[in-house]
Amino acid sequence: MKLDILAFGAHPDDVELSCGATIAKEVSLGKKVGIIDLTRGELGTRGSADLRDVEAKKAAEILGVSIRENLGFSDGFFTNDKKHQLAIIKIIRKYQPEIVLCNAIEDRHIDHGKGSKLVSDACFLSGLLKIETALEGVAQEKWRPKQVYHYIQWKNISPDVVVNVSGFLEKKLAAVMAYSSQFYNPNSREEETPISSKNFQESIHYRGKDLGRLIGVEYAEGFTSERYVAVDNLDKLI
Repeated sequence: MKLDILAFGAHPDDVELSCGATIAKEVSLGKKVGIIDLTRGELGTRGSADLRDVEAKKAAEILGVSIRENLGFSDGFFTNDKKHQLAIIKIIRKYQPEIVLCNAIEDRHIDHGKGSKLVSDACFLSGLLKIETALEGVAQEKWRPKQVYHYIQWKNISPDVVVNVSGFLEKKLAAVMAYSSQFYNPNSREEETPISSKNFQESIHYRGKDLGRLIGVEYAEGFTSERYVAVDNLDKLI
């Protein structure tokens, strides 16, 4: 299956939290979108890897994505090396996305910056003819996405690209809250974390409003870009 957009996250819920509304919008426009989780989030304070697997499946159904896979990298300890790069190259060549979305270039959690660079490097390497990979015994063709965009996570990084997601924030929130083990639940007896507070839940809403303010719409999500964003003419910009 060829995809239009492939979104990578170091942990299940990274994608939903940061670009869930963008994905929901693109799906509504007929785009084929997939999500790849690098780890199962097994080091998370709350919940468990098995529970997050179930939550991730539910969130994917809410967003309407075409595929979701988990690469099973070691949470907290995966590295940007040949082994991990090749695993991602195989995925990129398998789905041949035009656009890749990935973690923030830097962030509070160490896996986010690592995951960002790992996916970015793999996107470049995937376009090299002399790197040979195979899927189920069949040689894969080289493939390099046209654009790699990094979504914004904990830190308020200034965006290069701001996407109008008005009308899709509620679907994003529903996908986020599918991870019931991770986010605000007044009845939970598990240890509190930076993302389990009511304040964090509310921040999803007001960050969307603040980014929307920048471009004169109700809600938006922001991304940084590794390359120039090219347009045919100036009136393509809003």
